[in-house]
Amino acid sequence: MVTPLEVGVLLLALAALVGAYRVVRAVKPFVVNAVVGLLTLLVVQAVFGVSVAITPLTLLVVAVAGFPGAILVVLLSVFGVAFVPGLLALPAL
Repeated sequence: MVTPLEVGVLLLALAALVGAYRVVRAVKPFVVNAVVGLLTLLVVQAVFGVSVAITPLTLLVVAVAGFPGAILVVLLSVFGVAFVPGLLALPAL
């Protein structure tokens, strides 16, 4: 005989499974963009010798924008605007 507790646990497990599926489905494009963008950055660094600082901000830009974001990061690094490795931050006043 099935008890109400067992039915409740089953429903809770199904709700958790559906929730996990929705989270994975929503995060998957960002992970794919991040991987493609990071591979682009690594290839550009290896082929052209351009140094790009890989920081959490770089990962965020690449994860949101993908390949175009990686190209933007490389261009900003080449022109010394942002994402330059070894760039010292200004001291806080």
